[in-house]
Amino acid sequence: MAMAAWYHRDISRVHAEDLLARAGRDGSFLVRDSESVPGAYALCLLFQRHVHTYRILPDADGLLAVQTSQGVQVNCFRTLGDLVLGYQHPHKGLVTPLLYPVGRDTEPGEESSGDDEKPGLVWSPSPAPVSVSTAPPAGPPVVGLLSEYLCSELPLDVEGLRRGAKGLLHLHHTLGTACQGLNSEIDLTMSGLETLAKVFDHPTYPFTSTKSQNMGRGPDMELDSLLCKISALVSLLSSLEKRVCTPIHTHTHTHYPPMQTSLIFIYYTLVKFQSSPAKLRMVVDSHHNTPRELTFESARKREAFCQLLQLMKTRHSHLSEPDVISVFVGSWNMGGSPPPRSLQSWVTCCGLGRTPDESTALLPHDIYALGTQENSQGEKEWTEHVKATLHSYTHIEYKQVAVQSLWNMRLAVFVKPEHESRISHVNTASVKTGLGNTLGNKGAVGVSLLFNSTSFGFVNCHLTSGSEKVLRRNQNCADILRLLSLGDRQLSAFDVSLRFTHLFWCGDLNYRLDLDVQDILKHVSKREFDELMCADQLTRERHKRKAFLNFKEEKIAFPPTYRYERGSRDSYLWQKYKTSGVRVNVPSWCDRILWKSYSETHITCNSYGCTDDIFTSDHSPVFATFHVGVTSQFISKTDPNSSMERAWMELEGVEAIVKTASKAKFFIEFHSSCLEEIRRSVENDSQSCDVPGFLKLGWSPKQLPKLLPIVSDMEYLQDQHLLLSVKSCDGFESYGECCVALRSLIGATEQFEMFLTHRGEEMGSIRGRVRVHVPKDRRGTREKIYGGFAWLPSRQPHHCSPLLPLLALSLPAGIVCHLAYFHYYLSTHFRSSPPPPKPAPSSYTNPAYFIFEGVSVLGRVEESPPPRRDPQVVWAGDSALQLPKLFGGRGCDRKSPRRSDFTEIEIPGILNGPRPKALSISFLTRHLLWCLIQVLYGAPETVRELLSTLGLQKYTLGLSLNGWDDLDYFSGITEEDLRAAGVWNPSHRRRILENLPRTWDSL
Repeated sequence: MAMAAWYHRDISRVHAEDLLARAGRDGSFLVRDSESVPGAYALCLLFQRHVHTYRILPDADGLLAVQTSQGVQVNCFRTLGDLVLGYQHPHKGLVTPLLYPVGRDTEPGEESSGDDEKPGLVWSPSPAPVSVSTAPPAGPPVVGLLSEYLCSELPLDVEGLRRGAKGLLHLHHTLGTACQGLNSEIDLTMSGLETLAKVFDHPTYPFTSTKSQNMGRGPDMELDSLLCKISALVSLLSSLEKRVCTPIHTHTHTHYPPMQTSLIFIYYTLVKFQSSPAKLRMVVDSHHNTPRELTFESARKREAFCQLLQLMKTRHSHLSEPDVISVFVGSWNMGGSPPPRSLQSWVTCCGLGRTPDESTALLPHDIYALGTQENSQGEKEWTEHVKATLHSYTHIEYKQVAVQSLWNMRLAVFVKPEHESRISHVNTASVKTGLGNTLGNKGAVGVSLLFNSTSFGFVNCHLTSGSEKVLRRNQNCADILRLLSLGDRQLSAFDVSLRFTHLFWCGDLNYRLDLDVQDILKHVSKREFDELMCADQLTRERHKRKAFLNFKEEKIAFPPTYRYERGSRDSYLWQKYKTSGVRVNVPSWCDRILWKSYSETHITCNSYGCTDDIFTSDHSPVFATFHVGVTSQFISKTDPNSSMERAWMELEGVEAIVKTASKAKFFIEFHSSCLEEIRRSVENDSQSCDVPGFLKLGWSPKQLPKLLPIVSDMEYLQDQHLLLSVKSCDGFESYGECCVALRSLIGATEQFEMFLTHRGEEMGSIRGRVRVHVPKDRRGTREKIYGGFAWLPSRQPHHCSPLLPLLALSLPAGIVCHLAYFHYYLSTHFRSSPPPPKPAPSSYTNPAYFIFEGVSVLGRVEESPPPRRDPQVVWAGDSALQLPKLFGGRGCDRKSPRRSDFTEIEIPGILNGPRPKALSISFLTRHLLWCLIQVLYGAPETVRELLSTLGLQKYTLGLSLNGWDDLDYFSGITEEDLRAAGVWNPSHRRRILENLPRTWDSL
């Protein structure tokens, strides 16, 4: 018997809406698991091109009922099948009866298992639209045992009592069997309590030793042992509670004499040159010292120097808590073989790729997270082996934070002993993704923790193998994001990627290279890794935003780590012989390390590579190291009695675009560690659907809550983040989430704009204006230890005419800049018979963003819009050109180059109409003179003047330290450059980009 076709288990809301949209008939329906209430269901019903979602909730007796409109009688059903049959008739509270079940679309070759079926959901084909069986659901094992006892063994116990038996033997045996699982749980709890007792030097009871003695006994004896253990557990808990609650008056603090250290200088900023990787500019924190430029023999030596200075600055900062820590993340598929005696080359990042200099390679890291797959060793044996390796070269006894296993997958996390007291809220979890999400041969394990006030997440995974299983691997990632239960339980509405300040994801991801094996070997022999990355499946899927959305990965500069011949690293063994034939496993970068961090936090990747001397597996271990900014428990330096005024945040309106076919109302949830509780808005007061499949939502200020942080100091608020979730009012399911950093919002009214994601998919966007008020006496801040690095980009000037130097003697710099660009324009676009370029598609591939900016969207995207004349568009030869817009005007029509691939709709550009006549040189001359007049009458000539014109002069120093002090080159700045220079506010970045002194490079 097959599962009912209309029941889709845990598919996403978006997938359900897509299936119904493809069905296209009113009355089409399906049932899926609810995303907001565990154990509940969601009934999705299509009517008039909109999807209506109803929650199906179980009551205390296990009966199912649909939440329908008010005034309609509530009907209860024993199974989902009965419920679907009951709502085939009209006037039951739904917008239309359930007429056409929508079945699942299975991926070719998708793994499945009969274990996925749920009782009561069996589908029986028949002429009627819907037909289901109504078999009663099976209960849990304990209920089954008791049911069996009542049916067959109770009469035997009654007969025994009549014959003079002293007890209910069969009941005793049944209870013993039912409590076997509880027995092991109590053993685990007792072990943890005894460890805690040792911390407080508390005497323990030798009950754990009875565990081995009880093994092999029958359920009767185990029940007696269970009662003794429960008694001992209660006694130990009670005594421990008294011991912990007793004040410790003898605790003293050891004071160490201050270290006498003299430093020659304290650096302020290290400016790294992109054009010269071995060059460094040191800006000393003194008005009497000029910047120093240092040249190293290699980029690796420069990085080592910067790391050592960072370490020196940290150690002599006189801070009680660190601002930055180092994190090592490693992944290795061990291939079922025992590891070598030493793993030092792995944990010291020695091998191929981006590796540290020998002067810093042996520096111990604060946190080590090592993930393995196909690990044949047990947990204890493996962790002891890792700790011995770390101790062999660091001489530090690292403390094990946690280890989590799923079959032969392991994830172990270790910290320095000095950080042990800073670690809290440790959680572990695992997710199975093998064979219909029921087997643990594939899946993921995770560990989460708090380091002071910064949350960390570590995930190690082993995804589906096979070069052709790309979609299955993408689904594995989505399942892990959704099902891995780590971190703060109050953030259950958010997937794993948004629950942590820093999330590190490693493992055997099994994405392959879509290239012939001989071509791969040729590129590897020439170290042409960039060419190979174009054929890398993971890179392609990330580019299409189908997997690891918004994750980052350092550039790969090492050979593929799979599939080597065991015993050496000289050749790849790409043929695998099986009974079914020869299988080709092309060399690939299966083993990867990615990360994702909240915006406006500090994290840098210092190394990414693989070992070249560990031969026991057909995979090479990979490693990556990071410098990560952390925050401490904040202690205000302001007298709490000096001011009763509190900080507050007011939202002055929010707009959101959500990908959905629903017509429900929505509200916004606000989560943050700086808030006392979760805050919610009222339902949206404006809603429109200008584009099918997308809703534009709006909340006015009166619909939005005023947020009051628990601490009002600016130094604290700058490190905080708001997590937003847009939820429906009918099913309370999330339609999109995002993270907003408060650092860029503090001050005057500022605007934020973020993408919305859900279950690893892009779901739309949200923007709004917010005012963050901080009392004047609480606006003090301090510079972070890691705030001393900048980049000097390499920008090459355009080729200039020989006449330009002569003109430069008599014209202002701004005019010369325009002349240079004008000459470049003429030389590159007025050539003889150039091939007509393909019109560039709009940078907005999602029609939702056209709604956002007030741009009308065509009804049929296949047709070009009617030709229109644009005074700024000119034609030269066969090329359509956009003349530059001056920053002195009222902004530009330029839009941010953001991508969105969650819809295949593409809006055509505006230059598809018939080409007008070629523009005359006289018009170009008049336009040039117009440009010159604009420059002569007040156009800024320096970066400082430009920023002052925009009211953003506060960014002058940061931009100058990053090498942006020349207006000629400033016109080529990008949004990423602005962010690196400290322009965190999105609206400020947009204002600068829209008012650059040229737009020539976009032609």
